[in-house]
Amino acid sequence: MEPALPSPFPGMDPYLEDPEIWEHFHADLATEIRAQLTPQLLPRYFVVLMPRVTYNEIVVEETRVAKPDVGVHKVSEGPFAGSGGVAIAPAPVTALGAIEAPVKEQAFEIRETGTRKLVTAIEILSPVKKRSGSEALETYRSKRRDLMRSDVRLMEIDLLRSGGRPPLVTPNPDTPHFVFLSRSEKRPRVHVWPLRIQEALPVLPVSLSKPDSDVRLDLGSAVRAVYKKAGYQVRIDYAKPPPKPEFPVEDQSWVEDRLRGKST
Repeated sequence: MEPALPSPFPGMDPYLEDPEIWEHFHADLATEIRAQLTPQLLPRYFVVLMPRVTYNEIVVEETRVAKPDVGVHKVSEGPFAGSGGVAIAPAPVTALGAIEAPVKEQAFEIRETGTRKLVTAIEILSPVKKRSGSEALETYRSKRRDLMRSDVRLMEIDLLRSGGRPPLVTPNPDTPHFVFLSRSEKRPRVHVWPLRIQEALPVLPVSLSKPDSDVRLDLGSAVRAVYKKAGYQVRIDYAKPPPKPEFPVEDQSWVEDRLRGKST
């Protein structure tokens, strides 16, 4: 059997942002990060994965026909008349409406053993948490405010190019991906890791209660492990362009060169 090929990208693979892939990648990455952190945290701390369901509002753009549970048979050619003999008028306009699709997410909580005190929260941001006007974004903003007013440390991992960023007074650098770390003892300062598409993902510090030292989160190793275990090397069609949004011109040229090497 041939060994699994790695992603053609040294850091975050933009093809993993595809809506058909992201939810599975998100869940697998959360599990991989927990497995990486747990041996470093025991016995003083433990990691809890916090599954939750949010809802993504989508517009159905095509009609799908399903076999009905009950059949209705036509019995006459004329318009249906009710008891009063008045025909029911058909709707003059057919419009498209939005429906809510459930989205599964995972967040992390690092808690002290025994007291179960929340020490550090880690969020892998999802599309619904970055989309202006979404219910999930408003809920997350409320949770984020509560965390920032407490002594809990907050790490936000943003591996999505689309959508808004966590609010900062200082403008963010122009990169597609980010990691933000807010240490309670350093607020309002926030440590920011701008992640360029051309570079490997970094080893990050996960902050704990003082006087305990930070532990290491090798984000690149976690992403590579998920890519390999889930078989994305055969599931992704690199002959197609990456999911939107478009890259800046200089990044787009680099991406095209990288993919050209993949196809040769």
